[in-house]
Amino acid sequence: MNKYEKNSDTISKLSPEQFRVTQQNGTERPGTGEYLDNKEPGIYVDIVSGEPLFASSDKFESGCGWPSFTKPIEPAYVNELRDDSYGMVRIEVRSNHGDSHLGHVFPDGPQDRGGLRYCINSASLRFVHRNDMETEGYGAYLNQVEDI
Repeated sequence: MNKYEKNSDTISKLSPEQFRVTQQNGTERPGTGEYLDNKEPGIYVDIVSGEPLFASSDKFESGCGWPSFTKPIEPAYVNELRDDSYGMVRIEVRSNHGDSHLGHVFPDGPQDRGGLRYCINSASLRFVHRNDMETEGYGAYLNQVEDI
């Protein structure tokens, strides 16, 4: 059994917005997400499975209205899939174990940091502050977190 799993008990505890975004491929309104302006040190994990997705040190202000990151903590935990809905061709980002819809990735991020912008819905994330990472089992990722 993988320690990061999607289970019906967790899904039943999601708010209506978290459910809409993660399970029905929804998108929160720009500028409304809980973590858009979060500048605290820590990591962002999948709200469904708890798998670590993004670090505060990779978060940047893109002006797009959603939290933006330059790269995932563990690329194996993020799946990128072609999305041609709404007459656009984009790359959808989903968590590997939770299979949660997270957002999309675009090639217009900071060039000096790889050039990617992971545009992620706050509703698909749970923030774990640096001070709580060890006790919550994310101590292995402390080296990826810094004050921003």
